[in-house]
Formats: sequence, C-alpha cells, structure tokens
Amino acid sequence: SSKVLTRADTLGFVEGADWAEGSVGTNAIGTALMSGRSVQVFSAEHFVRSHHSWTCTGAPIKDPRTGEMLGVVDVSGPAATIHPTTLALVHAVARLAESQLRESHHRRLDSLRAVAAPILARMPGPALAVDTDGWVAAVDTVSPRSRLILPPRLGPGRIFVNALGECDVEALPGGWLVRVAETSDASTTRVIVRVPPDASGLRNVEVTVEGASGAWTHRCSPRHGEILTLLARRPGGVTAAQMSMHLFGVDDRTVTVRAEMSRLRKHFGGLLVAGPYRFVDGVDVEVLAPEITTVHD
Repeated sequence: SSKVLTRADTLGFVEGADWAEGSVGTNAIGTALMSGRSVQVFSAEHFVRSHHSWTCTGAPIKDPRTGEMLGVVDVSGPAATIHPTTLALVHAVARLAESQLRESHHRRLDSLRAVAAPILARMPGPALAVDTDGWVAAVDTVSPRSRLILPPRLGPGRIFVNALGECDVEALPGGWLVRVAETSDASTTRVIVRVPPDASGLRNVEVTVEGASGAWTHRCSPRHGEILTLLARRPGGVTAAQMSMHLFGVDDRTVTVRAEMSRLRKHFGGLLVAGPYRFVDGVDVEVLAPEITTVHD
C-alpha cells in the first residue's frame, strides 16, 4: 500500500542505502548476508531504534556454481502485519532463484557441449570443454570430472592444470577448449573480424576464431562488429568513456558500453578483458574491413 511504501522511504528503504550489518546493526538484509541463512528480525530485535515498529524477513541467494553471495530476498513491513509464514516464503523464493540460476547454467553448458562435441571428436589426444568458470561440459579420453580449477584472467595459450599437466587453451563460444599438450610448441589463437563493405552498416559482422583444433564463427550485430574492430585496432585497449565517444560521439554513455561489452563476453569469453577493454595478450587479431562509419543510435 502507498502508506507502507511512504513509511518504508522514511526508514531508508531506498536505492543506494547501505543495509550491511556493519553499518546499521542487526537487520534481516545485512544479517542474512553476514550469516548466509534465512533470518527474521522482529520489532525491537533491530539494532536501530527507529526500526522497532518494523519487521524484516530475508533469505540469501547464492551462486549455485561458486557459492558466492549474490543478494537477498527481503520482505519488510509494520510489525503487526507480518505473517508467521513470511520466513518460509522468502526462503522458498531464494531457493527458486537459485534453481533458475542452476538451470540457466546447465543450458549454457549444453550449448557449449553442442559446439565442442564435433571438435573433441576430431581431437587426437585428451581434451575437455569447460565454461569460463571451469565447469566441464564435455570430455574426450580424460577421466570424468565436474570442474577444473583455472587460473584467474585465463587467456589462450599454454597453462599448467592440476592433474592434467601442461595444457593448451583455445577459445570456444562461452568457454574454453583445454587440450593436454603433446608437444613443446604452444598453439596460437587467431581472431578474424570480417566486416562487409556495406555503407549502411546494417549487415552483420562475421568473427572467426581459429586455433590448432579448428575454427568457429559467430555472426554479430553491426554495433558489436564496430566494437570488436575498434579493439582490434587499439591493442593497448580503450576505456568505457573512450568507447562511448567512438560509438555515440559523447563520453558519458559508459553504462551502455558496459552492457554491450557484457553481451560480447558471453560469446567470446576470456578473449576480451576489461580495465581497459581489449583483446587478451597472445591473440593475433586481424580486421578485414573497409573504414567503418560510426553508427549513432
């Protein structure tokens, strides 16, 4: 109701408010984050006296892949109106959210497996297909396992993997192909951005990723093609503000830039890194395109 919403605003239930336990003491949001379990804080159990007429019930949401805390489902309101089953409600909603995240992860692994299966079938030696967090989608002549522990900021090239030894890593859509190394020569990854000679900028751009095990191609939008072309021509990287200026003619559309980069990294995984945005070291990038006229949305 509008009356409860107005009351909530006066108590600090607004965007940007810090409800961490270390800032405002015991409360369902911060305490659930701290304890990692569902909790109800009733009336005077709140540390802050102004919240004694209020009751909050919160349940944490964790990433089912990593166990990382993602957030809290919270239901709050006047103490006299809270139903006894509210704790069970928020707990169930949090578990449902985790279930949806788990199913989404399984769908991404299925997509990666579909791409990796024909590549693994051609492989002469042991290999695995894993997502960007190391979860295994498919294996060939390797003992089954659920996950590989990958080094941070992984890129194409040669790495050492526990229980496998020296491995060559190549990019796949949404993950990595990890091949147990058989020679002393590390493989090289090559990225080719093909932009069609279409002055209208309405045609899709083809991006081909080549490695020792084969190649795969992704067709992306003209906007994403423009971003990849810029990154290919600026190996030192660009900031979000610089990319905003290139794409839109102003440097303040950084939120849009970050969203576009997030979408791109879903397809190209560890080939792209941030801080500044750039292709990872060790990747040969080639642009086959005429000069691109910047498209303004």
